Parts: sequence; C-alpha cells; structure tokens
Amino acid sequence: MLNFVKAFLPFLYKLALFLLKLKQMKEYNSPSAGKLDLNEVAKEIATYVQQNPDEKYQLIVGTDSEGNGKVEFVTAIVIYRQGKGGRYFYKKFSKGNIKHLRHKIYEEVNASLEAGQNLIVGLQKYWKKDNIKGALEIHIDIGENGPTKDLIKEVMGMVLGQGFRAKIKPYSYGASLVADRHV
Repeated sequence: MLNFVKAFLPFLYKLALFLLKLKQMKEYNSPSAGKLDLNEVAKEIATYVQQNPDEKYQLIVGTDSEGNGKVEFVTAIVIYRQGKGGRYFYKKFSKGNIKHLRHKIYEEVNASLEAGQNLIVGLQKYWKKDNIKGALEIHIDIGENGPTKDLIKEVMGMVLGQGFRAKIKPYSYGASLVADRHV
C-alpha cells in the first residue's frame, strides 16, 4: 500500500500545480494592458479610479453572445469615468448545445453575475468604497422590443436578487456595444 501512495503523490502534486495555474490564468484581455487575470483587472480598475478619485464612475459587467448550438460568449468589464471615457476588459468563452434564445440569455446573465461576484471579491482588496456591489451594474442584452421582451422580468429579478443594479437596452451598452464588439 505504501508503494501505491508513493507512486500516486507525484500525480497529485502535478494536478495541484495544474489547478493552481488554471486558477491564475490570464483570461481577460485589455486593449491598454494586454492579458490579465481577474485580480489584475481589479487592480487596474482601482488604479484608474485612484488617478481621479473625485470623478463619478460607473462599474459595469455585460455579456453578449453569438451562434446557435455552439455559442461564443464575451463578458466585458467596464470602468467608465463619466463624461471622460474609460477602460474595459473582456474574456471570450464558448458553450455547446444552446439552441433556445431563453437559454442563451440566461447563460449571458449568469456569466455577467459570476464575473460581477468575482470582481467584487478582487476589488475589495484595492478599492475602498463602502458598497462596491451596489455600485456595479449588470448590463443585459435584452430590450422592450424584439423577441427578448418577455424575459425582462425574469432576468431583471436574477440580477436584482444578487444585489446588483440591472440595465437593459438601450442603456445596456456594456453588453450591446462593448461585449458585442468582440463576439
């Protein structure tokens, strides 16, 4: 039995290293800063805000997608200095077997919620704001017109239930413009 354990330990060690690297993967892209992990995104946002702390900011997460069956998603994180521009970070991923619009919209909203929750954790290390979660907006790529209008109450409830503010078209530019640019 001892020989089995000794033989198995190197495998466990390699697996632990792989999982650690996976966790630290630089999955976000920034036009100004290159490839970043989520902790580095949080640090970039905090640094950007600290450059002009008296300005008003919007912190936004939005996701857009394209395709049927195998769907390509882009989640964007935006820090917007009102009236003066901003910075954004995005990540791409894909999921298969998505054939219905409702499923695709749910996946977009869930991706934004997950990114928002994880971003809050990272930002709390660097940005000393009382209610970061309440300041974060989730931009949803649905609107009053078109086939997604029937989903508004459902997905707004998903977002509000997590403690975030929700925006839909035409005010959801984080999803419909920024994320859409990279889909």
